[in-house]
Amino acid sequence: MRYPLRFVFALLAGLWLLTLGGCGKPKWNSDYNLNQARLKDGAKEDALASADTAQPTVEVKTPMEREEVEQDNKRKKKRNKRYFLGYKVKRGFIRSGGRAREELETFSYLPEYEAPNPYAPQKYFYDTKKKVLHRSGSDEKDPDRYKVLHGPYVKKIDGQVVEEGYFYVGTKHLRWEKYRRDEEGTLADKKHYEKGFPRDAVVTYYDGAGKKIKEVIPYEYGEVQGMYYRFYENGQVQWSGKYDKGRKVGIWINYYDFRGRRHYEYQYPETIYEKPFEPYLVKEYDRHGTTIFEKDKLDKRSQAQR
Repeated sequence: MRYPLRFVFALLAGLWLLTLGGCGKPKWNSDYNLNQARLKDGAKEDALASADTAQPTVEVKTPMEREEVEQDNKRKKKRNKRYFLGYKVKRGFIRSGGRAREELETFSYLPEYEAPNPYAPQKYFYDTKKKVLHRSGSDEKDPDRYKVLHGPYVKKIDGQVVEEGYFYVGTKHLRWEKYRRDEEGTLADKKHYEKGFPRDAVVTYYDGAGKKIKEVIPYEYGEVQGMYYRFYENGQVQWSGKYDKGRKVGIWINYYDFRGRRHYEYQYPETIYEKPFEPYLVKEYDRHGTTIFEKDKLDKRSQAQR
C-alpha cells in the first residue's frame, strides 16, 4: 500500500521533534516546576543564614514588667548617690553672704568617722556646730562635731561655679579646678591630687609595705614644683617647704618629732627671680612651742630648756 508523500514527511517530522524533546534539558516551563526550584534554592539560603548568623532571643516584657524594671533601675541609681568610692556619705551645704554676694558650698561627708591619712599635710572637715568647712594639719578632732569630708565639692558665688573637686577621707583627691568670675567662667587653675598629695609626686617609704612614708617630692610637668615633705619614722613631719621650678623658695620649716611642733624656720629667696643666697635662721622654738629666737628681735637660746 502506498501512502501519500505528504503524510510520510509529516510523520518523520513528528518523530524528529519527539527525539529532540527527550534528549534536551528540562526548561522548567511549568509554574509547578518553577516554584519547586525556587523553594529548593530558598531552603539552601535559609540554611546558610541560620548557620552563619547567631540571632539573640528577644524577651518580650509586658508594660507592667517594663515599668517595674525602670523603677528598680531608678532605685539603684538613687542608692548609688549615697556612696562615694566605697564609703557611705551624706550630703550637706553651707549658704553665706547676702544678695550682693551669695556663696553656696555643696559637699559630702562621712556619717561614720574614718581617720584621714596621718601623712596628708592638710585634712578637711565639716564643723557641724559652726556650720563651716574646716582645714587642719591634724586629724585629732571631735568626731561628733567634725565630720570628715568625702565626695564631690562645689563652690558657687551668685550661682556661678568658682571651684570644684573631690575629697577622699578628708583629703583632696582627683582633679580640682578654679574658675574666674567672668562670662565664660574661664579656667584659672587646675591641680591633680592623689589622696592629699600631688598626683605626680615621687613618694619614698621607710618600709617595703609602703605604709610609712619617708619623703614626698612634688613634680609638675617634669620639674620639682610644689610642697615638699619629709617625715620621721613615727609619721610626724620633719621638714616642709616649697619648691618653684626646682628651687627652694620662702620659709622652710623643721619640726620636732611630736605633735607637729616647729623647731626651726629658715628663709630662702621668696621667688625664683631673686638672687640665690645662703638660707638663714629666722625663728627657733623650744619643745614647748615657745619662741626662743627671732632674727634681729629676740635671742633666748642660752636660757632655753632643751
